[in-house]
Amino acid sequence: MKHIGNLTYAEGARHKKKRIGRGPGSGHGGTSTRGHKGGQSRRGHSRNFSFEGGQMPLNRRLPKFGFNNRFRVEYQVVNVSALQKLAEDNKVEDKKVSFDLLYSLGLISKKDLPVKILGNGEISASLNVEAHKFSESAKQKIESAGGTIKLIESAKGANVNE
Repeated sequence: MKHIGNLTYAEGARHKKKRIGRGPGSGHGGTSTRGHKGGQSRRGHSRNFSFEGGQMPLNRRLPKFGFNNRFRVEYQVVNVSALQKLAEDNKVEDKKVSFDLLYSLGLISKKDLPVKILGNGEISASLNVEAHKFSESAKQKIESAGGTIKLIESAKGANVNE
């Protein structure tokens, strides 16, 4: 019967730590398992993840091309034809098309990205549209239909239109 006072580890669960550099009798003396000479035998050596033993590394052999602008603003786009369809389906209250309305109806999918209204299609409904940015053709089409446009300030406080 086992008591808490005489519990032991399972056979093979614990083994002695390899004591490196403790003389020839330990079996790990001399070079202390590091081999002879070279960078890896030296104190303070740390391997660079891209080091390939002196051969030209892959990231330097491959051609470089392209550019990604870190400051690019990604817009969610909505066309004026989609706004006209909203008006025809009577989904617009008080002739006001806002960011929240577009999100709730599923025309845009992300709350944290700005919206841009593009001029693809035709619009005859007089709507008051709020968005972060408008294309020139969208401005003309909305205003010629009797509607108004209103620029929304972005969440960061700066106008995305600039």
